[in-house]
Amino acid sequence: MFDFLEGYDLLGAFWVTVQLTLLSAAGSLLWGTLLAAMRVGPVPLMRGFGSAYVNIVRNIPLTVIILFTSLGLNQTLGISLGAHDFDSINFRLAVLGLIAYTSAFVCEAIRSGINTVPVGQAEAARAVGLNFTQILTLIVLPQAFRSVVGPLTNVLIALTKNTTVAAAIGVAEAALLMKEMIENEAQLLLISAVFAFGFLCLTLPTGLILGWVGKKVAVKR
Repeated sequence: MFDFLEGYDLLGAFWVTVQLTLLSAAGSLLWGTLLAAMRVGPVPLMRGFGSAYVNIVRNIPLTVIILFTSLGLNQTLGISLGAHDFDSINFRLAVLGLIAYTSAFVCEAIRSGINTVPVGQAEAARAVGLNFTQILTLIVLPQAFRSVVGPLTNVLIALTKNTTVAAAIGVAEAALLMKEMIENEAQLLLISAVFAFGFLCLTLPTGLILGWVGKKVAVKR
């Protein structure tokens, strides 16, 4: 029944998807946190940059961003991110595009968590002489992260599914293999079912585990 899978590196394709997800998630968390800090910071220029970045990037289709990293950054400007072969270049560009896009959603999730922290805590910290960076990193962000595990989980699941867009620039992940198999095999329903099951195996445990973690670490108010 599943003879059509022979000759295709299904596990390898999903491993590329996992790598895209993990690397993009780490980069998005870092850049999204910095954007959130800018948006709540005391410097008007940084607040304006953070707000403009989030509002612009969220309204650009991910496909456009991914294609721009390939056609704009690589082919026009010659940016290869330190890679030398075609596959590595496109993989790194795809990670960059996913980070640029996903960090806007991470920023808003974290900013919503920051808004849940009582203002009195920041005022008390200022009263004892802490500066903005110390207040943010020692008091506000630890509580904000605990309150937004659920929203960040949703962003991570969406990121996992968004990795399929990397196929547009030739990254050998699951969606590209699925396209190849559909073109070569007369098993459309079975192929679709196999890849749907594969993504379900990636996203469902993530949602269940992080949902449990979110309940355990939630701030009790």
